[in-house]
Amino acid sequence: MRHTLPIAPQFYVTAPQPCPYLADRMERKLFTALQGDVAERMNDSLSKQGFRRSQNVLYRPSCADCSACMSARIRVADFEPNRSQRKTLRRNATLKRQATSPWATEEQYQLFRRYLETRHSDGGMADMDIFEFAAMIEETPVRSRVIEYTAPPKGQSRKRTLAAVCLTDVLDDGLSMVYSFYDPDLPGHSLGTQIILDHVEIAREAGLPYVYLGYWVPGSPKMGYKANFAALEIYKHGTWQDLGDPHDHCAETHPLSVPPIAEQVSRITLPDGRPTTG
Repeated sequence: MRHTLPIAPQFYVTAPQPCPYLADRMERKLFTALQGDVAERMNDSLSKQGFRRSQNVLYRPSCADCSACMSARIRVADFEPNRSQRKTLRRNATLKRQATSPWATEEQYQLFRRYLETRHSDGGMADMDIFEFAAMIEETPVRSRVIEYTAPPKGQSRKRTLAAVCLTDVLDDGLSMVYSFYDPDLPGHSLGTQIILDHVEIAREAGLPYVYLGYWVPGSPKMGYKANFAALEIYKHGTWQDLGDPHDHCAETHPLSVPPIAEQVSRITLPDGRPTTG
């Protein structure tokens, strides 16, 4: 039986607010609700079109005069770690991975708070309480997993300690790293890099071609690290393309850099192959 969307999803635009990646700029997002029995197909389809998931919402940057944010993904089959990344893998060889259902724990939240206080104390999540944290982890209408990484016991303890966590969506063509955090007291372990490298391995084992990393933003110190990964593609001008030389991409503003909202929505393809009607 052919399944279609009886009513096209509605798309909305957020009010402008300060950009978290580039100073002195305002960000705006195009978003739609993710719900019902087509949620997984919507997540699959729109992720291929530069969207990201946050709980039951899919969003994509749609700033008035800036198009610096570009969705990024690693081609698993072509990826080879560089020398520094191989050292990271060896350094973290004692970590143990465990994949669980999306269920929040007190231990995860305590690690999350320590991570935010050290790395993102001025970010939008800085005031998130445990109930909001639980919602971020658990309110998912799609196939999601929590990937935990534990380190060997310390001292007299017999219990392994939680070192890193990643909330991950399983798409039809890859893994989407929704949000990750890790122990800020282990800076020499490059745990952020380790999580990405391990997700490439998970995708390889599962036969999935891509690992979606979120947005790469040229000129942003927070997001520049993603360009260090080989076989990286970015979603630019409506197509996926090799990153190439990161310096070839600029973050300059221009009043014509972003199409009008109605035009953007009309170009979005829904899960059944139909374009939206605006």
